[in-house]
Amino acid sequence: MSSHRLFRFPKPEWLNSPNVRTAGVYLAGALFSLGFFFFIDASAYSHSSKNGSTVHIRFVDWIPGICSALGMLVINSIEKTRLSADSYSYSGTGVAWKARLVLFLGFALMAGGLAGSVAVLVLKYVVPEYPFPTLYFGIANVIANSLIMLSSVVLWVSQNMEDDYTYNLAL
Repeated sequence: MSSHRLFRFPKPEWLNSPNVRTAGVYLAGALFSLGFFFFIDASAYSHSSKNGSTVHIRFVDWIPGICSALGMLVINSIEKTRLSADSYSYSGTGVAWKARLVLFLGFALMAGGLAGSVAVLVLKYVVPEYPFPTLYFGIANVIANSLIMLSSVVLWVSQNMEDDYTYNLAL
C-alpha cells in the first residue's frame, strides 16, 4: 500500500475502467435532466387550469436554477490538473490559484442557487401556509437545485478520474 494515500483502504480497481467514467457522465446527465424536469413540471402545472390557487411560478423562482446551472458550467470547465499546477507548467504564473478561485466561484453559485431555492420555498410558499399542490412549486425548486448540484459533482468526479489510459507527461 502506498504511503501517500489518505485512507487506509485502497481504491477499487473497477473505478479505473473507462466504462465507469462513461456511466458517471450518463448518470450526471440523467440527474441534471431529472432536476430540470421537476422544475419545468411545476412551472407548467402552476400555469395550468388544474392549479387551484393564484400563486404561479415567476422569474424569482427561476433565478436559483439559473445560478445552479451556471455554477455547474463553471465547475465542469476546470480540469483537476489545473488545481495543483505549479507556476511554470502552463502559460503564466498563478494558474492553480486562478483555477481554485474560479472553482470556488462555481461552488458559490451552486450553493447560492440551493440556498435561494430554499429561501423561495420558505418565503413564498411555507410562510403564507399554502396547501400542498401549491407548496409543490417550492419543493420542486429545491429538488431541482439539489439534483443539479449532485449532477455537477458526479460529472466533475467522473470526468477527472485518472486511469491507465491517460498519459502523464511529468518528468
